[in-house]
Amino acid sequence: METLEQGSFQQNSRRFSTKAILTLAYQSLGVVYGDLSTSPLYVYKTTFSGKLSLRENDEEVYGVLSFIFWTFTLIPLFKYIFIVMSADDNGEGGTFALYSLLCRHARLSILPNQQAVDEKLSTYQKGASEDTRHSAKLKLFFEKYPKSRNGLLIFVLLGTCMAIGDGILTPAISVLSAVSGVKIKITELHESYVVIISCVILVGLFSLQHHGTRRVAFMFAPIVTAWLLCISGIGIYNIVRWNPGVFRAISPSYMFRFLRSTGVEGWVSLGGVVLSITGAETMFADLGHFSPLSIKIAFTFLVYPCLILAYMGEAAFLSRHHEDIQRSFYKAIPEAVFWPVFIVATFAAVVGSQAVISATFSMISQCCALNCFPRVKIVHTSSTIYGQIYIPEVNWILMCLCLAVTIGLRDTNMMGHAYGLAVTIVLFVTTCLTSMVMIIVWKQRVTTAVAFLLFFGSIEVLYISASLIKVPEGGWIPLVLSMIFMGIMYIWNYGTLKKHQFDVENRVSMKRLVALGPSLGMVRVPGIGLVYTNLVTGVPAIFGHFVTNLPAFHQVLVFVCVKSVQVPYVNEGERFLIGRVGPKEYSMFRCIVRYGYKDLQQENYDFENRLVSGIVHFVEMEEECMLARTMKPSSEFSMSDIEGLDVLGPTFTFPHQEENMVRSLSDIQEVKSQVGLVESSQLKDESLRILKARESGVAYVLGHSYAKAKKSSSFIKKFAINFIYAFLSKNCRGPDVVLNVPHTSLLEVGMVYYV
Repeated sequence: METLEQGSFQQNSRRFSTKAILTLAYQSLGVVYGDLSTSPLYVYKTTFSGKLSLRENDEEVYGVLSFIFWTFTLIPLFKYIFIVMSADDNGEGGTFALYSLLCRHARLSILPNQQAVDEKLSTYQKGASEDTRHSAKLKLFFEKYPKSRNGLLIFVLLGTCMAIGDGILTPAISVLSAVSGVKIKITELHESYVVIISCVILVGLFSLQHHGTRRVAFMFAPIVTAWLLCISGIGIYNIVRWNPGVFRAISPSYMFRFLRSTGVEGWVSLGGVVLSITGAETMFADLGHFSPLSIKIAFTFLVYPCLILAYMGEAAFLSRHHEDIQRSFYKAIPEAVFWPVFIVATFAAVVGSQAVISATFSMISQCCALNCFPRVKIVHTSSTIYGQIYIPEVNWILMCLCLAVTIGLRDTNMMGHAYGLAVTIVLFVTTCLTSMVMIIVWKQRVTTAVAFLLFFGSIEVLYISASLIKVPEGGWIPLVLSMIFMGIMYIWNYGTLKKHQFDVENRVSMKRLVALGPSLGMVRVPGIGLVYTNLVTGVPAIFGHFVTNLPAFHQVLVFVCVKSVQVPYVNEGERFLIGRVGPKEYSMFRCIVRYGYKDLQQENYDFENRLVSGIVHFVEMEEECMLARTMKPSSEFSMSDIEGLDVLGPTFTFPHQEENMVRSLSDIQEVKSQVGLVESSQLKDESLRILKARESGVAYVLGHSYAKAKKSSSFIKKFAINFIYAFLSKNCRGPDVVLNVPHTSLLEVGMVYYV
């Protein structure tokens, strides 16, 4: 398998053998399907928690089972396995992956600094097919109405925040439901002890996260496998012993008879039925941790049949024991195997929480890269499987919120109401985005996309309406949490875009810079100065602010722009764009460093040496490119490819070749022989000057900006910018930490910008 720096997980998966795919399928049981497989612990209990529990007719039990069977078959199997998982973004899944696809194809990007040259990335995958009439109309609509793009972003943030809410509710309801089973045997055990035991287990679960998804998966996969085999075996036992005719409930007619006989009570109870598919979204969100094929194999051949048998077996038991509806899962376990199954259930509940925790880490990572979440520390826990990450700050925040929900509610029925609302909204957001992908990306007929939206969307809207009734009984929790997270994300995105807008409006013009002459009106001291900027064109305002106060700068100037591209990853060979700023005698260059939203940032490799190597390569190749414009190496772009860049000469991406790293003056001749260029004293002198400057030292210049709302701004905007955005900026990771800038070489330029 490839290493992490050698490309994406999707590229690696193409080289996986059958054995490796099966190994990943086994691992996915512990990470992806833990949540989905523990739903039987609380589905029937929550569904019959209202007035429906007073009914003792088998028709109600059959009706609920029919709803569970068809919901479980249509949503996870047909919708996700067969359709939605095909909408991956280079192997990545989740709501932001769908949004990323739409942004690339319909120009909905919320990221600044996007360039036409970015579309040449190998991972862009825009496709050569022409737009259909309907896809063109939909794109035109978003172009004509800019507010619709903001509306789509808010819609995506809603789905993302609800999914994050799952990361809080899933551990609470799963662990508390499992531990509550002990009261079946120890009736005198007080509820407070059950809550305390649950909290201890939750703390242990979140403490394990720093070991990484791969290690956790190998620990948890055997537990989920044992759990699935246990509940399917018990299900078969209950079907044979209590009611072999329970298979009749597969008929959809029982759903209609259930609603007709129960009316409003049956409709409200559907908020409990939807809990049977909690965890379906994590199959798609955790896609980057594994591979589509491995996830499909695990679900189709093990998870799906085992869970269907478990639900049927519990329904068969309930049809003969109506009085045990609120304790049906543990009551349905044969006496001889109760304690072994209870232990496995407790461990499985812990595993069930792992799926949404891993998915939450993936979503937060994507949000950070797309400027929708404050910068946090992201730790890549695997050197072989791309996308397996751990975020310490988010992990401990989730733990605290999860403990608060467990201690505050203490009731799995109320948690179930909250959980059901969060799950159904995430499902509906995914359905809407997938239907848009069908039109804009897949170029399908609009009737196909509308049919998909109406069929699956109507099912999910039915469950959303049932869950909304339960808002006063716990459903308010995900709404409040999602509003808080949405506020943080939107304010951070708004403040970041306004900062970029300020930088664009206040950049120094090239004409003014060229008029200063080669010395730039300053003393040029030995060394290389790296000026970090958010701009891909022009000279940043921080540079002008710096030289105004200290009219001296380094012999070689490099304006470095580190930007995110709307793709999951950028191959190393396409990472750098390098070009000149001004004439040769100015010794000024621009380097644009591109990262995808799932890429590992530069802290784990020698960025400084790679940058100097790229500049030397550029200088060495420049003259040859000028003499032979028709010759266009694969690692090079001509001026026509990069419209809008204020550079003279070609801009190119330098290849990922460790042997071409320039580390000392003695390496220059070797580099020249490797690239096969014609000897030129002028080029040699410039290359030597750059290498001498490198040996004199490198200084990093970063802007330290403070945002303030204008005096004419509204109270809401002042509060959002002056307090919330300022608080987030102060407490998130600084750009120097994210960029791994050595503190001994750091120069910060303070500026205030008004939005």
